[in-house]
Amino acid sequence: MEEEIKSEFRKAGFNLDDEEEILNKCMAFCINYSLSPTDLVSNWEVYYLNRVLNNDDDAKFTAPGTPTNHHEDLHSPAREAMSLTNGNILSSGKPTELVTPFSKRTDRFAVKFSINTVPDTENEKQAPDHESDEDDVIRKVKPCKRCSLVIHGSGPKPGCRFMHDRTEDRMNVIENRIRKHTRALVASGLYGEPTDPTIASQRSIFAVGMICCDAEGRLNDKSVMLQGSVEHSGGECVRLDLQRLSHFSIFPGQVVGIEGHNPSGHCLVASKLVDSIPPSTVADDEDLNPAKKLAIDKSQSIDIPSKDTELSVIIAAGPFTTTDNLFFEPLVELLGYAKRRQPQLLILLGPFVDSEHPNIKKGTVDKTFDEIFHNDILSKLQDYVECMGSAARVLLVPSIRDANHDFVFPQPELDISLPDLTPQIISLTNPGIFEANEVKVGCCSVDILKQVSGEEISRTAPDGQSTDRLSRLANHILSQQSFYPLYPPAEGVPLDFSLAPEALQLPLVPDLLILPSDIKYFVKVLNVGSEETKCKRCIAVNPGRLAKGEGGGTFVELDYRGGSDKINASVIGI
Repeated sequence: MEEEIKSEFRKAGFNLDDEEEILNKCMAFCINYSLSPTDLVSNWEVYYLNRVLNNDDDAKFTAPGTPTNHHEDLHSPAREAMSLTNGNILSSGKPTELVTPFSKRTDRFAVKFSINTVPDTENEKQAPDHESDEDDVIRKVKPCKRCSLVIHGSGPKPGCRFMHDRTEDRMNVIENRIRKHTRALVASGLYGEPTDPTIASQRSIFAVGMICCDAEGRLNDKSVMLQGSVEHSGGECVRLDLQRLSHFSIFPGQVVGIEGHNPSGHCLVASKLVDSIPPSTVADDEDLNPAKKLAIDKSQSIDIPSKDTELSVIIAAGPFTTTDNLFFEPLVELLGYAKRRQPQLLILLGPFVDSEHPNIKKGTVDKTFDEIFHNDILSKLQDYVECMGSAARVLLVPSIRDANHDFVFPQPELDISLPDLTPQIISLTNPGIFEANEVKVGCCSVDILKQVSGEEISRTAPDGQSTDRLSRLANHILSQQSFYPLYPPAEGVPLDFSLAPEALQLPLVPDLLILPSDIKYFVKVLNVGSEETKCKRCIAVNPGRLAKGEGGGTFVELDYRGGSDKINASVIGI
């Protein structure tokens, strides 16, 4: 880093060859605020150098903006900076003190919600205080142990062709889902062989099919249809009467089992609805083909903890910058927090370069989307892992809102192009499944919770306990064994059924399920399965959004100590 800083300063007309003290301070600024040498010099070099020369180390720092050209226009970062600083600009055109709404926030790193089931007696961590000594932040630290990491790769590959799915592909995916549910329900021994639900019958029958609506518009209890499989009913639909059910929760695309009778042949009167597949008794390794596993580090076995299923992780979802600028201040703050807390794994879910950001929608940025991603995102992550040491790992999950990535779902991994840091900064497909210290994790950046919430209809038994809506929404993903069970897909979701349809499958109950959403943040322990079957448990996490409007959002810090009943988790406001 020292030579890079010298080189960048030479380009700007400064020579630091004999200025060891200033050079050391510049290196400290880079490490402390997750800046690259290019950011330090080419962004607002006079502003930084002025602070360094005047020993203004303790001055309140606010993040710099994107590099600019030396000419101004109505939307240039320099003019934007002038409006933010009331015109207080140096002769070089750089602001003397940049103040943004995000930098003026007062409630920093406040715990919004927490679950603590295990006393934190081992390796006491520093309290989540945003203030800390400079030496504590700058010094290189290492997490206690490096986590193992295995990617279960079944998603599309970078550069794949998409937008080629046909009606036949869509029908095949639906048929395969219905058949899979049918086999699982019959194999449980609790239900008999399904029959055709469209045939008139006075006796009780059992049928399996997909919930759909009889017309365009939102589903209601009068418009519910059941589409059977091609195998049992030729793919025909029958009206479904749910009046006799005391409770249910359904949405279009959900595959269910129905016990009932169809006296007329036109309407199936349900007496029981089965909305989940019994948890599989098959070993997980059979569901997750070993041939598709990718061990990130061949030498990782020496770093696996003695207690394999322990993991410390910080989880955050984009956007990573506020809507009034592209300074990525929330990301800088998050990385500073992670340096103090030293998690084994940092999981970041997109969007990273948000296509919904006002500056990007207006086209007022002076860099390409790839340049923003590499210069403003990856460079900060690279500085983070270099500061933390070889034990740090960062996992990136793209989003369909990423302007620099393929607009398709499922989505291939991001092109990060960091060969020297491949074992430390890794990209995952969207959705994706991986194991860290043998803790199985599933994640998807599409807001499926909000989309299912908008289409779901439910009924609660009058004498029954009210159900937790957020838990119910997350349980739909697990019970359907699909990252995206909604059909037809929500508007704006570029679902391509010809592109690795197995990537949407969730063939196991993961220990941790990450589903970022615009609905309220949560950490829930879910019970998966019915009363007749053996339940499994899963921790569902919605970290919220790291940036909300011009202010900060939330993220999640979680310590997993061997089971869903042994966790410490906190939702923290940035």
